[in-house]
Amino acid sequence: MAGDASKALQAGAWTRNWSRQGVRLTALAVLAAVTLLAFMTLGVEADWAFVLQHRGTKALTMLVVACALGMSTVVFQTVTHNTILTPAVMGLDALYLFLQAVLVLVLGSVGVVQLGLLPKYGLEIVLMVALSVALMRWLFTGHASSLHLMLLVGMVMGILFRSMTSFAMRMIDPNEFATLQDRMFANFNTIHTQLLLPSLVVLALGTAFFWRRRHVLDVLALGRDAAVNLGVHYQRQVLQLLVVMCAMVAISTALVGPVTFFGLLVANMAYQWMGTRRHAWVLPAVVLWGCVLLLAGQVVLERVLGFNSALSVVVEFVGGLVFIYLLMRKGKQ
Repeated sequence: MAGDASKALQAGAWTRNWSRQGVRLTALAVLAAVTLLAFMTLGVEADWAFVLQHRGTKALTMLVVACALGMSTVVFQTVTHNTILTPAVMGLDALYLFLQAVLVLVLGSVGVVQLGLLPKYGLEIVLMVALSVALMRWLFTGHASSLHLMLLVGMVMGILFRSMTSFAMRMIDPNEFATLQDRMFANFNTIHTQLLLPSLVVLALGTAFFWRRRHVLDVLALGRDAAVNLGVHYQRQVLQLLVVMCAMVAISTALVGPVTFFGLLVANMAYQWMGTRRHAWVLPAVVLWGCVLLLAGQVVLERVLGFNSALSVVVEFVGGLVFIYLLMRKGKQ
């Protein structure tokens, strides 16, 4: 009888938690739908078909960025067991900036345009993913494998790429510098529609992979020893997750440019809002929060500030403040 009562209490607690988190996720989905509706309809004075097509493309791009960076950050923080780290420590953003500087230095702005969007997009993704895979295979497959060593080398490589980017920028013709400067920051206003389809394909594959591994991620969050004792092939699972994470970050960076702190911001908002670290709830919540922030931020910039600032600058500023707050809170603990 006592055992049956205990099981009934556990089942009741599980049902209440499931109901509470379901309500929170539903409310977040409604908020995302409202911000999408506001973004698509507010201030429309021209032809509705043209405006909705243009804004729909921008909204789809923001969805790609929200999914790619949000989920990648959650997965990265789960694997590293640290909620203040982002995939930017792997040096992907720095590599992207270095590649832009090298292309302008070697080919010039006219040559970069003649190279074509799709070849350039493919080159950026291949190089960023190849660098990450090489780094992980080198540091994470030997007998002395260490996730912390991989992160440290990734940060050092990021510093190296930024230094090389600064050197390349000093060698660029001043007339070409304006072209490079536009590529140094994320841009949600100039959208290349021909890049959306390949981005959506990679995003769909990566999202499906993360969702199928959501229970594995729950186990990995317990720590390496616990995951191994529960039967998880730790090294293989972590390597696969990191490779897919790098591919997701690469498509977002190649599509709009580097956004360093966005993932950190939406991931911690998802943790706080859902009140749980279970990935079945956190993964959809981080995507919805990303859509809410990007769409609402764009509406405020367009309708309130009149495009007086770039959305990426505002996101990076707020994300930087959150990063400092998390550092200070962790220091007190």
